Amino acid sequence: MTRTVSLVLVDTSGRLLGALPPFPVSTPWWQEVGEFGFTVLRLLHAERDRPPGGHVTYLAETRERPAGLLPVEVDLSPHPLRAAYAEVGGPDASLAWAAGALDRIGITGTVAHQQRTWNLSAIWRFDTPDGTAAWLKQVPEFFGHEAAVLRMVDSVSPGLVPYVLAAGEAGRMLLAHVPGQDRYEAGPELCAEVAAAFHPVQEHFAGRVPELIAAGVPDHRLHAERFATVAAPYLNDLPGLAELINDLPKRLAEVDACGLPDTLIHGDLHTGNVRTDAAEPPVIVDWGDSGVGNPAFDILRLIGAAPGRDGVLRAWADRWRVTAPGSDPERAVELLRPVAALRGAVTYANFLANIEPSEWPYHAGDVPDCLAEAVRAVP
Repeated sequence: MTRTVSLVLVDTSGRLLGALPPFPVSTPWWQEVGEFGFTVLRLLHAERDRPPGGHVTYLAETRERPAGLLPVEVDLSPHPLRAAYAEVGGPDASLAWAAGALDRIGITGTVAHQQRTWNLSAIWRFDTPDGTAAWLKQVPEFFGHEAAVLRMVDSVSPGLVPYVLAAGEAGRMLLAHVPGQDRYEAGPELCAEVAAAFHPVQEHFAGRVPELIAAGVPDHRLHAERFATVAAPYLNDLPGLAELINDLPKRLAEVDACGLPDTLIHGDLHTGNVRTDAAEPPVIVDWGDSGVGNPAFDILRLIGAAPGRDGVLRAWADRWRVTAPGSDPERAVELLRPVAALRGAVTYANFLANIEPSEWPYHAGDVPDCLAEAVRAVP
């Protein structure tokens, strides 16, 4: 799948300069902007109603006006939901903050490379002559708890998450480099290793919900009203959805009776959010979706439909039976299969409510997709 890019350029004062002629890029994913050669601020327009691929237009910032710019008209008015890193001057301010933090810990001579920017984060890589030293990750306000969560997890299980070198205002985090690669498409062996490594953290925070909430961790505990509100516009379009929503209070009461305690959950624990190399144990990354909730959501996301998942699930359930005597983890998982998809719809609806309209194409299709998935998951 291909992506063609148009860059609308502004100078460092925000003055519109024009647009570069469209050009192809090698990656179809809209948030990946590392090969553009300009500092990208945000998405302006997408030809398709959802990623990936197609023709995509971004706003980018430059200090020097390149030749061959095309005239363009674009709305550059402010928006109250715009992330700080998507504003003119935002990346420069964040890079200056990161450079100061690196200097204070003795890391000098770095070169910053923009990797990604979209409504959920901006990510920059800092390289030295010896290799990658650190990463700047900046998140919007609704993910502002991520640095605190990383530090809490690291205090329980050092090395399981990226080490926070510094955290600052406007959602800025400076993270130590994690060697290896993201493990998309990994098999059950890695799933089993991740589930076992994460269990002591969840065991530690079970029963510490007030502590998590006080630290700013979002409350993702089960409330039927949240799901019903997001599902309401789609009840007439998705057969079976109304029945699922009407049955939710009973289903959630049965989940509660299974006896699994609420704890810290990652919220998006798939293997693409796990990094490994040959020498070190797995590191779990991207904690923006974390919150307080039922641990069954994480194991459901981790195993997905992967072959060999039954053994991973059995081992996970055995650990929880020890942590929570008398609990029925397998029953909780089965009850929560459709609820996990409903939770995804709530998550995406929250994104849409907190981002400016030009970036809605990133997620607009995800809400009905998750609701349809929830209906399919009902036995």
